[in-house]
This record gives sequence, C-alpha cells and structure tokens, in this order.
Amino acid sequence: MTNQMNFLPFHTINEFMRPDFKLSIIRDVVNNSSILPSDQASDLSTAIKRAVKIPGFRNSEKAPSLVKIMPMVKAFEKSPELVLAILSSWATIHSELNNQVFTLLQKRKWPTVDSAVEISYATIASEIIEKWPVLPPEVNRKHAPGFLPRWPKGEDFEVLYATFNEIFPTSDSSSDQVSLMVVWLTLRLPYEIDETALVSA
Repeated sequence: MTNQMNFLPFHTINEFMRPDFKLSIIRDVVNNSSILPSDQASDLSTAIKRAVKIPGFRNSEKAPSLVKIMPMVKAFEKSPELVLAILSSWATIHSELNNQVFTLLQKRKWPTVDSAVEISYATIASEIIEKWPVLPPEVNRKHAPGFLPRWPKGEDFEVLYATFNEIFPTSDSSSDQVSLMVVWLTLRLPYEIDETALVSA
C-alpha cells in the first residue's frame, strides 16, 4: 500500500526548478490551455480557482494571463494540486516531447508498464511501489500519491539529456525541459540514490 512508502508532495519539485524555468512552464501552460482536452482543462481551472488569489477577481481563473501568471508562480510553490495540474497540462501540450522521453527511458532500461495495465494508486501493491515502473505517457497521473524520493544510480540528468540528444538529434528541447519531463513521467525526484536499482543503458 502507498502508506508504507513516504512520497514527497508534488510542490517539492520547486526545490529542483530555477525561478526562470518555473515561470516559463507556467506561462506556457496559461498561454496554451485552450488546446487541452476538456477534462484536463477543467482540472487546471479548478486548481487555479482553489490555489490562486488575485485581488479584484472573485474567480482567479478568469483574470487576464498577464495578471495571473505571477500569483500562479507563488501558488505553485505551496499547492500540490496546482503543481499536479500544471505539470499534467504541460506534458499534454508537449505531447511529442512526452513520447520522446518515454522512449528515452525505455532505451535506458527503466522499468515500464504496458499501456494495457490499469493501476489504481489507492490500492497499489508494495512490490509495484518497490519497482515504481514508468507508466505510459497517456496514463492519467492525477491520483498519484506524489513523487517517489528514490532515483536510480547512474541516471543523472546530464546522462539522460546526452542520450536524448543521441536518439533525437534534431529536437530543440532544452535540458531543463527533458529533465522535467523525466521527473513527470517517472514520478520520481532525486532525493536518494538507489544503489540497488537495476537500471543500465
């Protein structure tokens, strides 16, 4: 069960994001929210309404983009729900990178789960948590308990980005973008290095 493992709340990711990159991600989501599927757009709207307070607006989601971006940045630092909605939306907006990073992780031999497998985070078995496989890009991560604070040895972001460039040499995605997508797809943060992880290229 998930209560046997300590997960990090989603807003912990702020410790790993530079302020300028965080701002660019939030701006990207706000400016491209119109292309999100209706259910995801609704989740984003709800998260903004609950977490973001803008003087003069009863409904902060209705505020102009330029007005709400900075309050969203502040709320992003404290609200797991808002972080989850923004990262999920960002990954959908950048579906090509999403799929490319999943391919990258497969090439690097990260454990993955077939798209046909359904996982309920509420009743996930301890052996699944121990392996914590990467779910396919299309799987909704909205009910995940947070980030697993274990990272496989030898899979630092520089190595992953170098491999990404080898596989996709024409991609213009930055190291920050690739690293964030790795964190989102794997639902992991590099707090502890897992010396026993069987992950090798």
